[in-house]
Amino acid sequence: MKVGFVGLGNMGAGIAANLLKARHEVAVYNRTEAKTRALIDQGAHPARQIADACRGDAVITMLSDDRAVEAVVFGDGGILASLGKRAIHISMSTISVALSERMAEAHAEAGQRYVSAPVFGRPEAAAAAKLFVVVAGEDEAIDACLSLFDVIGQRTFRFGDRPSSANLVKLSGNFLIASVIESLSEAMALVGKGGIDQNAYLEFLTSSLFNAPVYKTYGNLIVERKFEPAGFAAPLGHKDVHLALEAADALRVPLPIASLLHNRLLSLMAKRGDTIDWSAISQLAAEDAGLKDTR
Repeated sequence: MKVGFVGLGNMGAGIAANLLKARHEVAVYNRTEAKTRALIDQGAHPARQIADACRGDAVITMLSDDRAVEAVVFGDGGILASLGKRAIHISMSTISVALSERMAEAHAEAGQRYVSAPVFGRPEAAAAAKLFVVVAGEDEAIDACLSLFDVIGQRTFRFGDRPSSANLVKLSGNFLIASVIESLSEAMALVGKGGIDQNAYLEFLTSSLFNAPVYKTYGNLIVERKFEPAGFAAPLGHKDVHLALEAADALRVPLPIASLLHNRLLSLMAKRGDTIDWSAISQLAAEDAGLKDTR
């Protein structure tokens, strides 16, 4: 498949590399051109401008937030103006439900197709083609994209023909991950203050009651205090919780735990800056407990 790729950050670079390994024809664009060089060395075509990434069957966007996506899609020479008729915009970014709905309408009016396909997994999962893809859109458009999803992830989950449904699933999932991090952080602070070895405690948890990847991944980060370089930086986590609250507000669904997490991540950024991993909220729980080794 001939596909463009826009956004080569921690996640996008790994995804694009796996598309190349599967012999898809990939044109890569990034605002910082230096990030395209490694992929060009692997056989990608350079896209000097966004329009150059829109000349194939599909273009994938993997960008940080609504503002970045809006600029790439709706800006001068952007995807909406450059993508061919019936070509597909695959949005893998974690964005608001409202923006996804706006893009679905705009692409339909332009005679283009739009599929929302956010992914679950950290950068190491992206590099290893072990992501979980959550997708929504017209069945025909999704079917046309399956050859892409199959080589970047271990499973694709379909959530109907309304693209924004995939975004709501993604936001709810990230809210749950943040909830796990916070509750695990509090439990670690509790047992740590009680003199229990946290590594032994984590081994017990992940071998019995909580034998799930999210507990293993974030439990190890918390115990080993591996917060930099960030796999998922605190501002991104804060943004996602904020978007979950926005969606909940529109649907009139109270999310009291999300409100707590919103403030927790805001506190983390105020104290530790924007480059730290969101799992470092565990250090706030440790500080609250009066534990000294919080680094």
